[in-house]
Amino acid sequence: MKRAILYVHGKGGSAGEADRFRAVCPGFDVLGVDYRGELPWEAAPQIAAAYDEARRQYEHIILLANSIGAYFTMLALGDQAPDRALFVSPVLDMERLILDMMAWAGVSEQALCERGEVPTDFGETLSWAYLCYVREHPIAWQVPTEILYAGGDYLVSRQSVEQFAAEHGAGLTVLEGGEHWFHTEEQMALLDSWVKKHLL
Repeated sequence: MKRAILYVHGKGGSAGEADRFRAVCPGFDVLGVDYRGELPWEAAPQIAAAYDEARRQYEHIILLANSIGAYFTMLALGDQAPDRALFVSPVLDMERLILDMMAWAGVSEQALCERGEVPTDFGETLSWAYLCYVREHPIAWQVPTEILYAGGDYLVSRQSVEQFAAEHGAGLTVLEGGEHWFHTEEQMALLDSWVKKHLL
């Protein structure tokens, strides 16, 4: 029985991040998706193609996606049927996140529509085309899912994660005091044990 974990990185990450999970996941081939681009219409087709290729080689596939990689994965594989998904600090409601960032930047929908793009002080460029795309491509996700969320996540609201979990019957584990990007030794140890637990 050939089993694989398909790892989808977040913004600024790389497929090489998958390497650290090989020791954690014996019995699975761990495949990193090397997608390019930060726009959903760029990333999603590449993730879909990587999944299709893995499906030709493996009987069982578990998705492991981080941050915005989770959103891109749901967008790419809405009608596919992997065994399950493990989402770490996931962006689950992209429209909510964009609207939150607009509020942080003091940018109205009308202003964004008129200007097309608006750079922000926190490093993100707000895009009317991006917001329209998100609204025109709602997520339809039916895959059994487990979520690992950090209680101190500054980017993704706890409300949006809890709402997604309730609506989709997803399991939710919260690391209180943790941050959006898991990076400390303690956080990484918890991530490893959480992944191992949900591979069974």
